[in-house]
Amino acid sequence: MNEVRNRTVLAGGVEVGRGSRVRLRPGRPSDIFDLELSGRTAEVEAVEEDLEGRVHLVVTLEGDDGRDFRTGLGHRFFFSPEEVEPVAGGRAGPRILIAGIGNVFLADDAFGPEVVAAMRGREVPAGVHVADFGIRGMDLAYRLQDGYDVAVLVDAAPRGGTPGTLYVIEAEDPTDAGAEAGQPGAARQQGLPEAHGMDPVQVLALAGQLGGERLPRVVVLGCEPAVRMRGDEPDVVVGLSEQVREAVGEAVVLLEELTGELLRDPSGDLSRRTVRS
Repeated sequence: MNEVRNRTVLAGGVEVGRGSRVRLRPGRPSDIFDLELSGRTAEVEAVEEDLEGRVHLVVTLEGDDGRDFRTGLGHRFFFSPEEVEPVAGGRAGPRILIAGIGNVFLADDAFGPEVVAAMRGREVPAGVHVADFGIRGMDLAYRLQDGYDVAVLVDAAPRGGTPGTLYVIEAEDPTDAGAEAGQPGAARQQGLPEAHGMDPVQVLALAGQLGGERLPRVVVLGCEPAVRMRGDEPDVVVGLSEQVREAVGEAVVLLEELTGELLRDPSGDLSRRTVRS
């Protein structure tokens, strides 16, 4: 199978492509998988063509957290354009990835995963995908290649402020080798992320070097930690400090405001939201 980038096809007379929401309608349900998938809502991940020239839509089910593992075994399904029904007009509008990152065993470093956990069960607009990447840096790097307009990384961000302070930070272009050290743009010189490590600088660098797909605009929603750990301490610390725990709910509200603005204008100015304490 060969992926056909930037291609769209007609399904039910509506143009669909990567990012489109569709309802699955297997033509002739023949097994338990077809029966289970019939009527489910999914998102088109890619348009691919086999050796015989037949076009297939690669889809993942909405609400399936397994889609964020790059291997994707058992989480990606192939349907012909005749076997899907476009939802809400078929072609999706702007797409936003909200990615919680951090280590849940390093105290306030767990801010990102805790925010994502707090968002579960809350309704998010079409086109917004919320996922906890934890310390899976490689998975996030590849996910940033999936055609999103904006990626909002939710993470602990030590910047010298009062613990619990929230920051909205515009990340620099990760392909800019001349950026200052410690900034996303300097990541080209930092090497590759470990398979089970999460250094946002290195992750953005890898995503920028993979090629083949434009990177999204990257915004960081950070929280000033009260407890900082290096990772080489003899004991783990599970649980957020009081100040950071109190900031989780406010971060959820701020994320909902941010995604609303970014869906209306993915390139909009967020400078007025640079800090919230």
